[in-house]
Amino acid sequence: MNPFSFVRANSPKAAIDAVSKGDNSRFIAGGTNLLDLMKNGVMQPEKLVDINNLPLKDIQLSKDKLHIGALALNSTVAADNQVKAQFPLLSQALLAGASQQLRNMATVGGNMMQRTRCSYFYDTAMPCNKRQPGSGCGAIGGVNRMHAIFGASDKCIAVHPSDMCVALVALDATVLVTGPKGERKIPFADFHRLPGDTPEKDNNLGKGELITAVEIPNNPYTKNIYYLKVRDRASYAFALVSVAAALELDGNVIKSARLAMGGVAHKPWRLAAAEQSLIGKTATEENFRVAATVAMENAKAYEHNSFKLQLAPNSIVTALLKATSV
Repeated sequence: MNPFSFVRANSPKAAIDAVSKGDNSRFIAGGTNLLDLMKNGVMQPEKLVDINNLPLKDIQLSKDKLHIGALALNSTVAADNQVKAQFPLLSQALLAGASQQLRNMATVGGNMMQRTRCSYFYDTAMPCNKRQPGSGCGAIGGVNRMHAIFGASDKCIAVHPSDMCVALVALDATVLVTGPKGERKIPFADFHRLPGDTPEKDNNLGKGELITAVEIPNNPYTKNIYYLKVRDRASYAFALVSVAAALELDGNVIKSARLAMGGVAHKPWRLAAAEQSLIGKTATEENFRVAATVAMENAKAYEHNSFKLQLAPNSIVTALLKATSV
């Protein structure tokens, strides 16, 4: 690990100022991903700015939205009674992520900022455009079992690892940020980026910008929801494929739907066309399979992950069946 300086900020402005002054400075809260990256030599910040003293841990439900401070712990959010009652899809997704020990340290903002677990990204002896732009993508011609089937480019086929973020994109969340130029709001669907020609850029935050909160509009998805995570082992493993499914039903007719996937793209992958295909239909396996077929349009597999072309639609159907079996 390279030498670095460490400062503790006591206000958002102080944190932003401290990061903005350096070209290679990073915010740190739980550090559950950043410290691993530093130990492996993948990231080498010259300065860490500790933001744990900032007043960003609140969870507040109002008449039109849920406000979650960026420093709220994953475990705290998952266990919050308001979240479990009004936004159970988020609670389920959080509980599917990592391990209890990590959820007790990881923050909401940090979860959003975590980087891919692509083995070529972590191995500094291998080429990786995300780690070193212009060096190539080892995964494209290498072992790519865990990699993307949507939205990839010839520069990068890595996937975003978060479970929480899959639920947040399905629930139309908004990210609140503040930075040197003031405050702004980013629709969650626009927060993370596809790789394109700049895979080193994971998100659309500007220099020095700090995530302060996530807000989710109130919605009818309190009952017919399910978060499905398909992985190699039952605990502490990243998704081969995950599905966040939520339905609003009138009897057995689907009034509205929310679908998103993880483990399939460089960002949490919203299935908007599949959602639209379900509206007005009855909640049957046949209709769920039609929606899954719609969802798989433009999917592209690589040598070792072609199984995802079957696993992904089957997972969508399973998640929707689970959501309607309550």
